[in-house]
Amino acid sequence: QVQLDESGGGLVQAGGSLRLSCAASGRTFAMGWFRQAPGKEREFVAAITYDGGFTYYADSVKGRITISRDNAKNTVFLQMNSLKPEDAAVYFCAGEATRWPYEYKYWGQGTQVTVSS
Repeated sequence: QVQLDESGGGLVQAGGSLRLSCAASGRTFAMGWFRQAPGKEREFVAAITYDGGFTYYADSVKGRITISRDNAKNTVFLQMNSLKPEDAAVYFCAGEATRWPYEYKYWGQGTQVTVSS
């Protein structure tokens, strides 16, 4: 059974930075990050192939958010800079793409990101 564990969420002021981590048990696979704000649908944020060779971003986060991975630790990171209040959401990592970059087989429990204005 694959398990995905997110960490790194918290409270940050607008303009600040956070780094989210997602540790995956088992094998290495393509992964992605999504987010869901209260009252809104879950939306795609970023994705990375299993070897880190390709990345893909939502237009709303390009230039501010970077996805990366360390396969030796089976961990994917989401570096978020210049955070805005509209970035506040529960962030989920997802693993083993069924249709990269948007659809995945496994999901984490989520980590809360709060951005104060």
